[in-house]
Amino acid sequence: MSYIVVDCESDGPVPPIYSMICFGAVIVNEKLNKTFYGKTHPISDTYNPETLAISVFSRKDHESFDNPVKVMEEFDIWIKENSIGNPIFISDNPAYDWQWINYYFHKYLGRNPFGYSARRIGDLYCGMVKDVYAKWKHFRDAPHNHDPVSDALGNAQALLKMKDMGLNIKIN
Repeated sequence: MSYIVVDCESDGPVPPIYSMICFGAVIVNEKLNKTFYGKTHPISDTYNPETLAISVFSRKDHESFDNPVKVMEEFDIWIKENSIGNPIFISDNPAYDWQWINYYFHKYLGRNPFGYSARRIGDLYCGMVKDVYAKWKHFRDAPHNHDPVSDALGNAQALLKMKDMGLNIKIN
C-alpha cells in the first residue's frame, strides 16, 4: 500500500455547487520525489471571490484550466504508475480535501481509486503522542502557501518526521 498526501484548492466550500481549482499529491517515500499537480476548469458558475483568491488564481485563469475528465484520468494513471497496492488517501484535512477528490473521481471516472476512506495527519499524531490537543504542523519544512504540491509536500515531510519518532507507517 502507498500513502498519498493530497491537498486541494477550490473556489468555495463544497462540490458541485463550487469547483475545485487545483490539487497536488505526493507519494510518501524517503525522497518525496513523486508528485502530481492538476488544474481543473470550473464545473459551476458559482464561486466565492475570497475563496478563489486564496489560490492566487483569477476566475479567468481558472476558466483556462484543463477539463476535469482529462485531469482525473491523468491522476488515476499517475496513482497506478506510482503506488504499490491500494493507495491510501491522507491529508491535513480530509473533510475538505477528500470531498473534492472523491466527488471528481466519481463524477468523471465513476469510481475512486482510494476507495471509501481517508486518514488525517493530525489524528495520527494526536494518537501517537496520546494528546488530542497536540500540534504537528511545525514538522513541515516546505512552505504552506496554498500551492497544493508544496502544501502536500510539507504534510508528507511531517509524516516522515513522525515515522522517525516511532509512527508505525510503511512507506515505499
